[in-house]
Amino acid sequence: MSIATNGDVDIYYEVDGPADAETVVLVEGLGYGRWMWQWQREALAERYETIVWDNRGTGDSDAPDGPYTVAEMASDLEAVLDDRGTESAHVVGASMGGMIAQRYALDHDRAATLSLLCTSPGGDEAVEASEAVQRRMVAEPEGYDEREVIRHRMAPAMTDEFREANDDLLERIVDWRLAGDAVEAAREAQLAAVGAFDVSDRLEEIEIPALVAHGTADRVVPFENGELLADGLPNVRFEPFEGGPHLFFIEQSEAVNETLLGFLDSHV
Repeated sequence: MSIATNGDVDIYYEVDGPADAETVVLVEGLGYGRWMWQWQREALAERYETIVWDNRGTGDSDAPDGPYTVAEMASDLEAVLDDRGTESAHVVGASMGGMIAQRYALDHDRAATLSLLCTSPGGDEAVEASEAVQRRMVAEPEGYDEREVIRHRMAPAMTDEFREANDDLLERIVDWRLAGDAVEAAREAQLAAVGAFDVSDRLEEIEIPALVAHGTADRVVPFENGELLADGLPNVRFEPFEGGPHLFFIEQSEAVNETLLGFLDSHV
């Protein structure tokens, strides 16, 4: 267990993998705790030092009053890498974590590469989830207990086939979410950061190598957003994942890990 401090905010992080290897830091999505990276973390830690950390408002990190900004959360990442003494890191972010990664590359100088999964540059051309999906992700159906609400809200992020075939795994995910995700007030503070995020007119400034990976069936952050990133970044590799939902890095974890390791290994 390690704690970095950014102003008066304590940020919790964990380190795994060989200490003499290059560093990969993983940045979670909106409201999600460190658990969401377990499918990638084990694979990466065989070759890289890996850092996972809780965004402000999530898990073991402090939850100051909101709203938050993506720039603030990027500065939290800078505090983590500074505390660890990391001079250079490969930054991997999913969803909101991908937004934090983009802003980190613009505001700070430790990022060696970016891997941007199921995320968006924001801006006027960004494509939002449908109104039905947005309603589903905040719904509290009458008569549902806490676990049922979590499962109901998660449904748009997964394929129906995966949910039907992996009920035991979904129950474990609910356990992890109850233990490590952001409380509602902090989730709203993070949501405000996502709503205000826009680096669409600055993508050309991000000159480091970037991987953009996106599921073609993403209902939460639609696939067109990945295309916007691929069109705007000057040094990019674009990898569509056919039929992949928002949580494609869980459903298609083996293929995602192969792609991610291939990209990282090519820039060591």
